Amino acid sequence: MRRVLSDYQAATRPSTAARIGVAARIGVAACIGAALALGGCGFRLAGSETLPTVLAKPYLSVRNPYSDFSREFERQLKTAGAMLQVGREGASATIDVSKDQVEQRILSVSARNIPTEYELIYTVVYSVHAGDKEVLTPQTIFLSRDYSFDETALLAKQNEADILREQMARDLVAIAMRRLSRLN
Repeated sequence: MRRVLSDYQAATRPSTAARIGVAARIGVAACIGAALALGGCGFRLAGSETLPTVLAKPYLSVRNPYSDFSREFERQLKTAGAMLQVGREGASATIDVSKDQVEQRILSVSARNIPTEYELIYTVVYSVHAGDKEVLTPQTIFLSRDYSFDETALLAKQNEADILREQMARDLVAIAMRRLSRLN
């Protein structure tokens, strides 16, 4: 049975658009309140490190500019607001990546002496100099991951190793960026 609203009830009842408008305003206010609360407690999104002023215009010295770590490190520095310099002259600091190396070790072999498990070890050593002053002593960071190997799925396992290496490089860059953001 359909109920018919009186003229008074229909006139005083808020429209659907008005009810949605109030809900939207409450939602926006809740989002703003949550953002302010998170910002006030020191919460930051991952990868949103702020760099100290000494790293405003750094020169990035790397042995292999095409390695996974070097490319990701350069990208993260730019994202953090650093204006990378082409040469040491005019740079506010020099970030020297003296070691950027991936090693692969055999962890286990089958009865036929065929590798069945490998370990990838990604090691990076970097330091920061501002003029003649050493701002950050050489820092060694490394990660290791292991993965199984199956000779019947050679291409898939090689792709898995590439993906692991790239992820390790991203993780190492995140560690380095956190350390750089804490410099004075």
